[in-house]
Amino acid sequence: VNVYGFINHSRYLPDRRDLNRFFPGTETGSLASRLARIFMDEVADKCTHGIDLHTGSQHRTNLPQIRAGLDDPETRRLAEAFGAPVIIDANLRDGSLRQAVKEKGIPMLLYEAGEVLRFDELAVRTGIRGILAVMRAIGMLPGDITTGRKPEPIIARSTTWVRASKSGILRTRMLPGNPVAQSEPMGIIADPFGENEEMV
Repeated sequence: VNVYGFINHSRYLPDRRDLNRFFPGTETGSLASRLARIFMDEVADKCTHGIDLHTGSQHRTNLPQIRAGLDDPETRRLAEAFGAPVIIDANLRDGSLRQAVKEKGIPMLLYEAGEVLRFDELAVRTGIRGILAVMRAIGMLPGDITTGRKPEPIIARSTTWVRASKSGILRTRMLPGNPVAQSEPMGIIADPFGENEEMV
């Protein structure tokens, strides 16, 4: 949707606004607000369901995940049909596309995976499989959505950041998606000489 951001390798429009904070938009507002309104009128208002595609931010890779409001039965059904390894029961963000379409009663998933400005094969393959599965689940495509299904996704009711307590170089012990037990070491932070190590 944000062609300007795509061309300029930035999530921001030329007016330094994040399009996904200006939905449903207005006809007379900023560039972001006008684009949001056009998208709502020309695309979203003509839809019965939606999938919003996102990546992680710069220098941060996200494990493929679905973010959705799981209290709505249809949204939850589609989130499970998608088949991402993780489903997050995520709150709505003010001005987001997901919030704007929810107010219209349109079930919407937010798929987030990989890293911005990078092609991540796992993220792309998971996304394509998931989109096709959702299309089958709502009758847009023929076929059974359970064919070749992965194990049941992990459903998270909340998320949190694990912040480094000091600066340095992080050597991880885990890959994205590995289960972690409470108090299990996930990596080591050390200075460039490998000294003053601290467990994360």
